[in-house]
Amino acid sequence: MGPLIGLVLLCLALALTTDTFLTVRNILNVLDQVTVLGIMAIGMTLVILIGGIDLSVGSVLALASMVMGYVAYPDYLNLGVPAGIAAALVVAALCGLVSGLLVTVTKLPPFIATLAMMSVARGLANMITDGSQIVGFPDWFTNLSIVRHFGFLSVTVGLMIVLAIVFAIFLNYRATGRSLYAIGGSAEVARLSGIPVKSLTNWVYAICALLAGLAGIVLAARLDSVQPSSGVGYELDTIAAVVIGVLIIGVLRNGLNLLGVSPFIQQVVIGVVIALAVATDTWRRRRQ
Repeated sequence: MGPLIGLVLLCLALALTTDTFLTVRNILNVLDQVTVLGIMAIGMTLVILIGGIDLSVGSVLALASMVMGYVAYPDYLNLGVPAGIAAALVVAALCGLVSGLLVTVTKLPPFIATLAMMSVARGLANMITDGSQIVGFPDWFTNLSIVRHFGFLSVTVGLMIVLAIVFAIFLNYRATGRSLYAIGGSAEVARLSGIPVKSLTNWVYAICALLAGLAGIVLAARLDSVQPSSGVGYELDTIAAVVIGVLIIGVLRNGLNLLGVSPFIQQVVIGVVIALAVATDTWRRRRQ
């Protein structure tokens, strides 16, 4: 309940200090703004549950979006957006699988394995179009993030909500999902208990990267463009979203923007909030 209480208190504070925070339009904007980060945070949650870390998600996002643009755009392969989306998701999943294999087969620490993948994916993203961006996609594709069905729900926001519900059910009510907690507690004990630790680890990194690729597609729909510099710094934002909640990150940034706070100061504030959240949780666990 800690993050939920924190979110409620934050909303109350911003409602008292700004005139526009609690408007329907602004709340919908917050949901739109956290969609990319929210989808990535779902995958990062799985990785953190098994005691790992993935620093490559921002670069995989950029690579997947560039692959989609290259396959779909008329000036390149011109195979259409659906083919581009499929190719992007396959490439993203392969990146994650390679990271998983580096961890499970070569025994590299997750930090080093995903750091290497971060560099490789970013380099490949730049190589596809020699560092150039791709601008302009069909209206039906960009409408996925613009048109609000029933007056409030875009397809991209709906996708994030559905994914969050599906993975919440998976983690809480499926044996495989519960196994991830066991791996995070002790991989060796989990292995001795009959849990396929290596296989699940590979799958977790593949799913995390797949969701990063999906987030890249969502970002392309929002911006109507793809560029190899997309996703820089997203890995840290994603980890922060897992630690304190994606809505808290979104609401905090939105509120600070409404208050006219400098983006540089926003980084400081978010860092302090993360530190306080972790310290509070640690203190609570010690008391228990």
